[in-house]
Amino acid sequence: MILAPRRSRIALAFCFCFSLLFCAASAAPALAAKSAAYVLDATTGKTLYSRHGNAKRYPASLTKMMTLYLLFEDLEHGRVTLNTRFKVSKHAAAQEPSKLWLKPGQTISALDAIHAVVTLSANDAAAVIGEALAGSERKFARRMTQTAHRLGMKRTRFANASGLPNRRQYTTAHDMALLGAALQARFPKHYRYFITRKFAFRGRVYPNHNHLLSLKGVDGIKTGYTHASGFNIVTSVRRGGRKMIVVVMGGRTYKKRDARARQLIKRHFARAHRGKRYYAGLMTAIGRAENLNLKVATTKKPPVDAARLSYSIRIGALPSQAAADRVIARAAPIMRKVSDTAQPLTQKREVDDKTYFRAIFKGFADLAGAEAACARLKREDFDCYPVLRSADAR
Repeated sequence: MILAPRRSRIALAFCFCFSLLFCAASAAPALAAKSAAYVLDATTGKTLYSRHGNAKRYPASLTKMMTLYLLFEDLEHGRVTLNTRFKVSKHAAAQEPSKLWLKPGQTISALDAIHAVVTLSANDAAAVIGEALAGSERKFARRMTQTAHRLGMKRTRFANASGLPNRRQYTTAHDMALLGAALQARFPKHYRYFITRKFAFRGRVYPNHNHLLSLKGVDGIKTGYTHASGFNIVTSVRRGGRKMIVVVMGGRTYKKRDARARQLIKRHFARAHRGKRYYAGLMTAIGRAENLNLKVATTKKPPVDAARLSYSIRIGALPSQAAADRVIARAAPIMRKVSDTAQPLTQKREVDDKTYFRAIFKGFADLAGAEAACARLKREDFDCYPVLRSADAR
């Protein structure tokens, strides 16, 4: 008579524990069980569309928007420069792809790290940034979360700099739209990196994962994917005085995600208000975040002398020396019109048992000069992009 109830209690306890395990196991996928979308009028702050806009979702690589927000802030305050070399740790090098396959002990410039995060969504580069700015990725994640909350992203928590899977990391479509608008409003100078179409690094060229950059008025921002999050995107559209942020999360494929974003742009853009400024609530939130991050002190100095660095522009990777020389000869008359210091150069490189020759003009003192030269060359159908180089490099 006593054993039966005891067995029943044991059975009930077993069932209860099993239920808890089942709930815990299904907790992560639950965040991505439904798609989410949000459309923000960045001029007025008005919500133009929301579907599960405040439901928690995994951000995946949308996380890197905050990583770059904090890097841009440190650039603005002079804690680092685009020339600063960040050292790669074992932890950063061990991050899962997508990545640049950086090795421990190597260094990467802040500028290259930005381009790698924007185009390739490189997880190792994101971890390098976090460690360089905060000493460890864990400390950087705390700063990310604190900044998010100051910006009004109340339903967001960051656990790493890359967006790689972590159950403690979550956000909402609304919060990502807010972050996208904040990046534009706070960093108009640095925001332009989000429209970078491709990035060359150590002999390889990486195209941008954002397939919507070809749409009229689209100037970024970021894509993301993990199995638990589905396909995510934050898209900015600025045209004719209107400013709109579109967020789609939990897409089943990147094509369906992109199609949904296009649909939302087409349907709601005409409803966005015209205006040069961003809404007052956003600017107040940016000020709160600014006050927080002004307290962040960095005692590290750039390990590379910025005076020994300069910019060059690359206008081709050709199969032979003669072909590279021909490209330089065609570009030289144009370069003489835009720069008094640019000097032609070819570089032989071997990658994966293949040899190619870079056509280069070196000698630009700053990024603005290199970008202006590239813009002029692009109008003449040259494929051009600026790179940071040491004065000692050949």
